[in-house]
Amino acid sequence: MGFLLFQGRAIIFRMQEQYPLTTWRLLRSAPADGATNMAVDEAILCAVAAGLVPPTLRFYAWQPPCLSLGRAQPAGDVRLEELRAAGCDLVRRPTGGRAILHIDELTYSVVAPEGEPRVGGGVVESYRRLSTGLTRGLELLGVKNLAADRRVQKRPADGPVCFEVPSDYEITAGGRKLVGSAQVRSRGVVLQHGALPLEGDIARICAFLKANATPAHVRARATTLAEALARPVSWEEAAAALAEGFAQALNLHLVPGELTAEERAWAEQLYAGKYASEQWTFMM
Repeated sequence: MGFLLFQGRAIIFRMQEQYPLTTWRLLRSAPADGATNMAVDEAILCAVAAGLVPPTLRFYAWQPPCLSLGRAQPAGDVRLEELRAAGCDLVRRPTGGRAILHIDELTYSVVAPEGEPRVGGGVVESYRRLSTGLTRGLELLGVKNLAADRRVQKRPADGPVCFEVPSDYEITAGGRKLVGSAQVRSRGVVLQHGALPLEGDIARICAFLKANATPAHVRARATTLAEALARPVSWEEAAAALAEGFAQALNLHLVPGELTAEERAWAEQLYAGKYASEQWTFMM
């Protein structure tokens, strides 16, 4: 056991794996559209693979709101006219999983070489390791009854909504899913990103999906940070807490930074050639 101070409060925490202290880059990005956000995540992966930047923890938001599809999820799941009428974007992620409506949320991404011990092992093991940083950050905010357990993989009948069912080592609060994450591995690099809903109706996504998306079912299985804490939490407060959680749980020195010129150039190319294209979005 140990303790740390966060916003003047003493927080007790459980020691887990002992990692050597190392430095990661910390990015806090301005809100952006869906294609830009996905292009930036992949551009960081390219830069880490090329050895141009250190492992990176990034926090970002979405403007306008955006529905993202998992890499292999059919675009036919989406009620496209209703989505566009609501002023929302549509994008396909490079990672797996099911649909997420990115609105009123904090999104994180972790990009690190596969040899980095904090993402060591296979996909499930790396989920477990990174979940300790997420859980620690949520504890700092005061969330109770958190769990990040090994679970049976999702079943096809579970439907198209990411937040209906937790997967391995995703975070629940009081038995309801609070953080949804997905991962891809390419060029010897791990990219994991995930969504923490801050407030609002977690079942808003159901209006934009065609089948097996029942609002009452989603609300029973998922929650938001405001609901878990019975108070509103700003994006800035949540980002600060999760950064501290990653730093403490994974023994990181997080250095604020910005995208490099190479990353910005790659992001522009990926935006135009991939994430903003209908060929990519509607490939499934």
